[in-house]
Amino acid sequence: MPTSRLPLAVLLAASLLAGCARRNKADIPVASTPVAPAPVVAPTAARDLTDVLTEELNLTTDQRAKVRAVFTSTTEQANSAKQRLGSNRPALLAELKRINASSEQELKGILTPAQYQQLKTKQRQVQAQMQARKAGGEK
Repeated sequence: MPTSRLPLAVLLAASLLAGCARRNKADIPVASTPVAPAPVVAPTAARDLTDVLTEELNLTTDQRAKVRAVFTSTTEQANSAKQRLGSNRPALLAELKRINASSEQELKGILTPAQYQQLKTKQRQVQAQMQARKAGGEK
């Protein structure tokens, strides 16, 4: 199954913000070892991701507000799950998968079919980039 186990906001925020031209004004160092088993998603991730998608998908004002609400909710749910289930990896991954599926359904109802397809294409690109980085880091 090619779907990511990470919530939509986590996956897109991590890669879109890293690849977004306006956010690359300075290289931000990334720790080579994880600080915690399940890092918390920054509260600003939903806002930043919405800003990026507004430009890339040409969201309307109404869509932007709804998408931000979905991403904010997704971020809050993911962080809550990480706090509750952080040491139980199988349960955490199952909960994150459920959160992701719920967010996907909400976004599908907010975006036009063309916008949703653009989003899915971007998600696949981001996932491939993350896998390539991970493969490049493991020797």
